Amino acid sequence: MPPKKPKRRQAAGDSGSSNVFSMFEQSQIQEYKEAFTIIDQNRDGIISKDDLRDVLASLGEFLNDLISFTGADPEDVILSAFKVLDPEGKGSIKKQFLEELLTTQCDRFSKEEIKNMWAAFPPDVAGNVDYKNICYVITHGEEKEE
Repeated sequence: MPPKKPKRRQAAGDSGSSNVFSMFEQSQIQEYKEAFTIIDQNRDGIISKDDLRDVLASLGEFLNDLISFTGADPEDVILSAFKVLDPEGKGSIKKQFLEELLTTQCDRFSKEEIKNMWAAFPPDVAGNVDYKNICYVITHGEEKEE
């Protein structure tokens, strides 16, 4: 007798016939699959922390190349990079999320650099960082008060 396959556990209220893909058009599903494939750098079917680190490093290299070869406005390029981290288009990202990225990925920020960043760009009371302001100051310098 062949061994039994383990039964799949169903979440509460799950009738077993739910198909999340029925909510999307075929073209949208294909776009999600392509995005997943890009992020799943080691092609194991799981997006891990290492996959995210690798894709962010690749994105950084791509943005540097884009600025160099296209003569693109650096503010637009930097803003586009931040928008990847802000899929809802709020114009801000969580301080904790940004700090984790800056201290664990690519050219890691030191504790002193993080301290200086929050002094220059303090988050609001809810812990959100206005990345549009950061992009502007990086590319134009701070406005001088008269």
